[in-house]
Amino acid sequence: MSGKSKKLLLGLGLDNHDGHTRLTRGENFHLLGGSQETHERMQEHAIKINEKLKQRDRTLDSATHEEISEIVREVSSTD
Repeated sequence: MSGKSKKLLLGLGLDNHDGHTRLTRGENFHLLGGSQETHERMQEHAIKINEKLKQRDRTLDSATHEEISEIVREVSSTD
């Protein structure tokens, strides 16, 4: 493993009361916990963020913090 760091989206859902452990891993994201609804929403957001990055010909690693913040705001505002 090289010393180069890799950016990762981390989603943490805290509203799980049904006893299920939910974990989803993608190429550049890890999602943990949440109710079924919350976990599904996190999955949708992670997918949309990656789609928007691809539209901009960017990756999570190549995008600036400002670009990522802008994309997250765009994705979150469509809820």
